[in-house]
Amino acid sequence: MRISHSIRLLGVVAIALIAFLIAFEPIVFPRGLATPKFQVPALHLNLGLDLRGGSHIVLQAKPTRDTPTITNDAMDGILRVIRNRIDQLGVAEPVITRQGRDRIVAELPGIENPQRAIELIGKTALLEFVDTGTQTLPQGAEWKDNDTVVLPDNKTSIKVPKKVILTGADLVDARGQFDQFGRPNVAFTFKSSAAKKFEDYTTKNIGKYLTIVLDSRVISSPVINSPIPGGRGVIEGGFTLESARDLAVLLRGGALPLPVEVVENRTVGPLLGRDSIDRSLRAGYIAIVLVGLFMALYYGFSGILADLALGVYTLLLFALLTLIGATLTLPGIAGFILSLGVAVDANVIIFEKVKEELRAGKTLRAAVGTGWSRAIVTILDSNATTLIGALVLLWLGTGPVRGFAVTLILGILTSIFTAILVTRVFVDLMLETSAAARIQALGVVGGQRGPAGAAVGGAGE
Repeated sequence: MRISHSIRLLGVVAIALIAFLIAFEPIVFPRGLATPKFQVPALHLNLGLDLRGGSHIVLQAKPTRDTPTITNDAMDGILRVIRNRIDQLGVAEPVITRQGRDRIVAELPGIENPQRAIELIGKTALLEFVDTGTQTLPQGAEWKDNDTVVLPDNKTSIKVPKKVILTGADLVDARGQFDQFGRPNVAFTFKSSAAKKFEDYTTKNIGKYLTIVLDSRVISSPVINSPIPGGRGVIEGGFTLESARDLAVLLRGGALPLPVEVVENRTVGPLLGRDSIDRSLRAGYIAIVLVGLFMALYYGFSGILADLALGVYTLLLFALLTLIGATLTLPGIAGFILSLGVAVDANVIIFEKVKEELRAGKTLRAAVGTGWSRAIVTILDSNATTLIGALVLLWLGTGPVRGFAVTLILGILTSIFTAILVTRVFVDLMLETSAAARIQALGVVGGQRGPAGAAVGGAGE
């Protein structure tokens, strides 16, 4: 029996150790398992905008002559395109949500160049390959309507019909690169159906100009010297390396169905984020200490065992949040503290059930077994209602509300595991030692009540 309990204890210790390694990463392997590198243990969680700082951007969709009404489909399309663009910026855990009928909120934690992000997000990025026949157009010229082009001096207008051959929607890829002279450009690849159309067009229009246009503004207007097979080409337009990469990002992300305007751009400074982290962590530490003290003072030795289980619970929860790549926000920290209370509540229910069995005259081992069995049903029932509420928040909530829900759900599930299994492992192991008498003391925690109290009263009469 003792061997069985020892194996279970080793299993708990192994789980706690693995959780610590995942959550705090004291050892990393930059060049494979053969080259471990030790570092100071630190919690590795993605921090949200309210903790890390970053940009809070509100975009508003604008109707056009072709689309006078802003529909849900158009807003969903804008949301999808913006999310694609931001993902390619490498922002860790952005939060992008709809707000009202025609607005989208983008929260970008830790972004290093907010202005670049705004420019990338806000551009419509409608790329067009336009047949301008024998007319070449200078870079910067702009179509004001389908027949009129305003030259870069903003004074001269010429009549050039806008005959669109292909658009950015026909692209399958776009990449910033260098040409043979070291000049940045953008290489693009058409989809198979568009590639055939592009080859046929260039074959039939040798010597004419194919003007490349982004958001009605001319990027370049090259002459077609020969057929272009394979659906591959390059866009040249005096790019810098960054502007070439930005254009590639826009093209890969797709064009916005409607133009958008930045109506709010708020920056959360890192000092505010640091202050929020310090206060929130301080609240968490205080909560853990107070809960641990309560359990130890009220339940004695059994409470100390529950505190050890709470330590395992904390490691497991942080490890799970790290594994799923969750973003920690202030509401998420609140969810952690709340779930800590739920974890303690599960231990309280167990100890109270065991106490009832002891007062009923059962032996210690029988009281522990029966009390735990009765407590499991109560714990599952009580946590089921909280889980349902958290799942609704996860389903209907957005942004930090979802972060709160994720932390709470994981915390509840982890607390059930640690209360029912981990605490039981510790208690069962103590039952085989001289410390069993300290667990027996649960029977007198809180004083005598119920039938024992009635017996005392009867004797007095």
